[in-house]
Amino acid sequence: MKEKLVEQAYEIAKERYAQIGVNTDEVLEKLSKVSLSLHCWQADDVSGFESLGEDLSGGIQTTGNYPGKARNISELRQDILKAAEYIPGTHRLNLHATYGDFNGEKVDRDEIEPKHFLSWMQWAKQNNMKLDFNSTSFSHPKSGNLTLSSSDESVRRFWIEHTKRCRKIADAIGEFQQDPCIMNIWIHDGSKDLTVNRMLYRELLTKSLDEIFETKYANMKDCLESKLFGIGLESYTVGSSDYYTAYAAKHGKIITLDTGHFHPTEIIADKLSAMLLFVPEVMLHVSRPVRWDSDHVTIINDEVQELCHEIVRCDAMDRVHIGLDYFDASINRIGAYVIGSRATLKCMTMALLEPIALLRKYEAEERFFERLALLEECKSLPWNAVWDMYCLRSGVPVGESYISSIEKYEADVTSKR
Repeated sequence: MKEKLVEQAYEIAKERYAQIGVNTDEVLEKLSKVSLSLHCWQADDVSGFESLGEDLSGGIQTTGNYPGKARNISELRQDILKAAEYIPGTHRLNLHATYGDFNGEKVDRDEIEPKHFLSWMQWAKQNNMKLDFNSTSFSHPKSGNLTLSSSDESVRRFWIEHTKRCRKIADAIGEFQQDPCIMNIWIHDGSKDLTVNRMLYRELLTKSLDEIFETKYANMKDCLESKLFGIGLESYTVGSSDYYTAYAAKHGKIITLDTGHFHPTEIIADKLSAMLLFVPEVMLHVSRPVRWDSDHVTIINDEVQELCHEIVRCDAMDRVHIGLDYFDASINRIGAYVIGSRATLKCMTMALLEPIALLRKYEAEERFFERLALLEECKSLPWNAVWDMYCLRSGVPVGESYISSIEKYEADVTSKR
């Protein structure tokens, strides 16, 4: 009965959208090509599998102690696959360097190799996933306040070697999966209080990055991610937005825009058209900052909606990659995956359903009343009927029906950990 209702609602929505020049069947086809990069660290609170015994540090923190987090690589993979059952489409998995398959061996970060991620490559292939990758500069005895920008040459050399190895691993992943692996570099480097050496640390970071990028790879893509500040490093950030924007534009690197890494009043969507004129691609890390970069679970809000609309309006779906980046330990972790992923895809559904041709016609003719009126009316059009059809055709639960399934998984699996 529910399937019939979904189909009936979709037919009505299809007619309604056709009246403003939108073909919902074409929208569903485009939506099926949207591939999120799911973050592996939601399932275990950014713990990883290094066995180095370090607590989370480096300007970030996870809040909450909800029971049932993944404790090992097997449980992590199990949880990710469970979450994927409720997310329509085919998606990627984003790994941090600390999530290698180390088999209990202590492998320091300047020693990691592609072999430590081979089982991930094989697992991803078996489960129709592609992988992305990240270097990991935090939560390590040599992290301190500075890594790639450290004036201690031995510390800086350690992190240069780590990042070089991460790029090599990313290239191996890309070659294995026959699809480029996107490798993100984010460092927490900064100062808690005032510094009189801003230029020095940025010169050192530039020197480090130049060396890291000397080797060219064919199967990976480099991203640079800025941050406004880190906890305990509030006064100065070496890898600021201005710094990485300039570096990426000069060297043709991808910029990573994290929705929590800017001032609260900055509109991230507005940055896309500016960035895409000068950098090859943009990577998005989507979360929900609450007063700061608190990495709450993504929901349908104005910022995510505007971000998705701008991707479509820039005709940049092939140049903008969407990753999720939150780690909420206060609620069911599989549920957090599903809520955030579905919310992001819902926002993309709304964006793809926008009658962009008609809106641009109004704008070109300076018919601004008509443009604003149509933008407002679009907010109440039956986009949810199109979303429900996407879920139905993808074989995942429609509406809130996934809630009870995740509750059952908690009762049967995660609550017993």
